[in-house]
Amino acid sequence: MESAYKILNAVKYIGSTILLLGMGIFLYGFFVSDTSAMIGIGIGTVMGAIFIFLIGVFFVATEEMESKTDKGVRLSPKQKERPVDTPFETGFTYPRSILTMYRRS
Repeated sequence: MESAYKILNAVKYIGSTILLLGMGIFLYGFFVSDTSAMIGIGIGTVMGAIFIFLIGVFFVATEEMESKTDKGVRLSPKQKERPVDTPFETGFTYPRSILTMYRRS
C-alpha cells in the first residue's frame, strides 16, 4: 500500500507541474504570441498532464485490485455441452432432443 501512496504523490506533483507549464504556454500563445502554434503546444501539454495523471491513478487502482483478490482459488472447469446435430453436419436431421421427444414408447 505504501507504493500506491508513492505513485500517487509522484503523479500528483509531476502532473500538476506539467499542467501549470501547459497553462502558461497556452496563455502566452493566446495573449502574447502572434502565431497560433503556441496555443496548440499549450493545449497538447495540458492534455498530456491529464493523461499522465489518469494513467497513474489507473496503475494504483490496478495494484490495489490485484492485492485484494484471493490468490489460489481454483474454479471448476466448465463441462462441455453435447454438440447438437445441425442440418448441415448430419444430412438434414433433427436435433437429438427433438427426436427423443417424439419417440414412441
